[in-house]
Formats: sequence, C-alpha cells, structure tokens
Amino acid sequence: MEQKLVALSGNEAVAYAFKQARPHVAAAFPITPQTEMMHKYADFVANGESSTEMILVESEHSAMSAAIGSAAAGARTFTATSSAGFALMWEVVYIAASLRLPICMAMVNRALSGNINIHCDHSDSMGGRDAGWIHLFSENAQESYDNAVMSWRIAEHMDVRLPVMVNYDGFIISHTADALYMLPDDVAWKFIGKYKPAYTLLNPEKPITVGPLDLTDYYFEHKTSQLAAYDKAPAIIQQVSDEFADLTGRRYGFAEEYRLDDADMVMVLLGSSAGTCKDVIDQYREKGVKVGLLKLRTFRPFPAAYLAKVLSGRKAVCVLDRSASFGGQGGPLFMETRSAMYGLQVPVHGYIYGLGGRDFDLKQAATVIENLQKVAAGGELKDINLLGVRL
Repeated sequence: MEQKLVALSGNEAVAYAFKQARPHVAAAFPITPQTEMMHKYADFVANGESSTEMILVESEHSAMSAAIGSAAAGARTFTATSSAGFALMWEVVYIAASLRLPICMAMVNRALSGNINIHCDHSDSMGGRDAGWIHLFSENAQESYDNAVMSWRIAEHMDVRLPVMVNYDGFIISHTADALYMLPDDVAWKFIGKYKPAYTLLNPEKPITVGPLDLTDYYFEHKTSQLAAYDKAPAIIQQVSDEFADLTGRRYGFAEEYRLDDADMVMVLLGSSAGTCKDVIDQYREKGVKVGLLKLRTFRPFPAAYLAKVLSGRKAVCVLDRSASFGGQGGPLFMETRSAMYGLQVPVHGYIYGLGGRDFDLKQAATVIENLQKVAAGGELKDINLLGVRL
C-alpha cells in the first residue's frame, strides 16, 4: 500500500490525522504550543476539506465541556490543549472519562506555571495521569500522526470507551518540520471506521440520564466500571497496533525496544528525547557497551507486566522523567517503573531532566550511560538524580 512522504510539523501531522477520522465536532481554544494544530484544522474547515463543526469557546474548561456534550450526543469529537489549558480543564477532564466518552485530545506537552514557561516538559499530562484517560506518547511527527490515527480505534472500541490523550513534545515536535509517511484519506478512513456510539442523548426511544448525582449508592460501582475498562484497554491497544502494523509496516505496541536483545543496561523514557538516546547508544555500542533503550508509548494504562518481563535479568536500569512529582519518590515514570520491577533484584535509579524545555543533549545522555556502567559494575547511585541543572 503506497503512502505519501511529506514534510510536516507535528501539529500539522496531527491535524491531518484527525481530519482523516471525519470527526463531527472540534472544540477549540488556543494555547501555545497547541494553537497551530487547531489553526491548521480550522483551515481544513474553511477550505471545505472537512465538514467538522468547529466550536470556538472562551476557555479550555469550556472546550472540554463542549466536547463532553458533543460526545454524549453521539458525535465523534476531538479537542487539543497544553499546559495551563489542561489545568483549567481539570474538573471536566475527569468527567469525560467517568462518562466513558471516547474523546480524542492532542496534548502538546508544555511546562506548567510558575514561572510562566511555554516550552516542553511533561508536567501537564503527568498531572492528569490519574484522571482516567489513556495516554499515548510520541517520539516524532511520524509517531504523533500514527498515534492520532490509532487513537480513535482505541477510544471507540466497545470494550474500552475511554478518552485518549495523544502526547507530543511542545516545539520539539509540534513546531519542527519532519519527514513522515501519511496514509491516503480513504485508507485511513477505512482503518478508523464510522463511529458507532454506545449511547446518545438524542435517542428518544432509549432515553438516558448523563451526569446525575451519584452518592454512596452507586459511585463506587461506576468507578469499578472504569477500572474494568482500563483492564481491557491493553489488549485493545495491542490489537489496534498490530492491525496498524499490518497496514503500514510501522509497529508500536506498548513500547519500542531499541537494541535490547543483549543489553545489560537499559534506559527508560518517554517522548522526543528517545532520538538523542538512540544516537548515543549507537556510539557506545561501537565501543562494546551493551546498553539499550525502552521507549514507552503507552503510559496509561501502565504496562507493568510487560516492563517486568523486558527488564528482568538486566544489570542496571535508569528512568528519565521530564517532569517532577513534588514530594514523591521520584518522577512519575520512575515510580511506576520501580513498582513494576518489584522483586526483580535489578538496580534502578532515576533522573529528572529537561524541565521547562531545558535541552537534553548528547553529553547528558552519555552521562546517563556512564552512570549505568558504574551501577552495573556494583557501584551505587542516588535513587533520584538531576540532569542538566545548574547547581
């Protein structure tokens, strides 16, 4: 199947992917670095390339509220945000998941204030890691496009019916032109398929109540239903990834395993920094150092059993977090990974890096590998380390 090679920014790539799903409604409010994505989508609508109803609201809270109303009415719906915009959505982000509405959202990762910072880290999406959404992370524009295409199939599957957040790094991916392969519109549409809502507010033959008072009588049972959907999501994520691989040749699953077959030491991370790590890993491989990378694509639901299997038997593991969990035992990814590794007897340490868009360069990646070698040889390192900060 022929795919078109194009040069697009991450924002443009995701806009195209969402257009190919033929959504009924898009709820939009601008915030850097997400704004360009919705601008591009608005161009599609203005030029007659898309029949999506654009709802231009006055805040991100209203954008998610409009998306919830639209999805509850049976419309395929998406939105997008970053940073403080996501924080302003907070109340209704939880409601979207609780109502089991398959909304797809582009999360263009940006640091949360304060102080005001428009550059990339993962503090926005990590702040919502327990809101009940599925989180997919991307390394580049190609993965952002692919994740956006697959997000509909995952969210709308009847065994899941949960909202999906497509994460990609602000400016590093969102505003950088990159080469990627796009599916023809008809092929993408055939893969995604027509939306078949589980229920709709606009069906008088089967009236429903959405968002009622839910106290001690049934609240617990409804949350249990969400947990059950999360339990089913990994199998559907894998199934959709396999079908996408058959279609495109690009295989994802829960993570990318880079040079892990014989690796004694493993770096674990999310997002665009994987590209830098791959380059440095290649350099160390030429020196005979057996190091590899596990780049997670799925952060929620967290693939704990998969990680335990992949990381078992290694001599040392390090986890790189582009966000901090203040008062916690390390960054969010570190805490999840160490919990998944419980009982493996593999030393694991973590790094906080790249906050507020601080550059993650080859030298920092090399420092991580040098420290991995020390730990693998029996040396000690603090559980949590700061990387690239001026002390």
